[in-house]
Amino acid sequence: MSYSVGQVAGFARTTVRTLHHYDEIKLLSPSGRTASGYRRYDDADLDRLQQILFYRELGFSLEEIATILDDRDIAPSEHLRRQHALLTGRIERLQRMAAAVEEALEARTMGIRLTPEEKFEIFGEGYQEYEDEAQERWGGTDAWEQSRQRTAELTKDDWIRIKAEGDGIMRRISAAVRGGVAADSGVAMDIAEEHRQHVCRNFYDCSYAMQRGLAEMFVADERFQATYEELAEGAARWFRDAVLANAERGERR
Repeated sequence: MSYSVGQVAGFARTTVRTLHHYDEIKLLSPSGRTASGYRRYDDADLDRLQQILFYRELGFSLEEIATILDDRDIAPSEHLRRQHALLTGRIERLQRMAAAVEEALEARTMGIRLTPEEKFEIFGEGYQEYEDEAQERWGGTDAWEQSRQRTAELTKDDWIRIKAEGDGIMRRISAAVRGGVAADSGVAMDIAEEHRQHVCRNFYDCSYAMQRGLAEMFVADERFQATYEELAEGAARWFRDAVLANAERGERR
């Protein structure tokens, strides 16, 4: 099988112009041409293009990619192993950042009163950027003001306790999802209610409607979603559904 430059651009979701450029710099030259001089790519060319695009996504320059791919001492399977390791490392870093996002956003939303050193110690890296985002998103709301008043006198030990409570809820979510517990079951709804009471007890009066909004954000915002997906695949949607089921249960009472 051979493919035209337009077909290859479509497969790879890149542009014909990009493929022409790769050919010009000898990074990816098609294995054949038609009698009229049109480029034709075979399966080996597509494999090389996949490697190029992987490395580009990982931040390598075209010159670096050419050096790597033209090294005959590196087998194709080694490229895949290297890319897998690099991607796994990036995913882990993003997941840690997502966890820091959730903790920092919640902390800022609740009017946390800690020194920068204490915030870093409790919530980890990346909190400052997300504090600013939380202020922009929720500043001026009734919940924001209420949380500021409630947390004004909290100590570092209080925040450590609150974080431990939150971590416990996350562990229960993880165990339930991994155990195949249905999102509309009593167990799932109890976890959702524990989360709501955690917010009410420590921060602001979280109605079922407000918790629904939070749960939808956990699914819609990729950073929050990644935090839950790190617990277990499908955990973000599972928790959202558990919150909705619990809200329906609570409003019927």
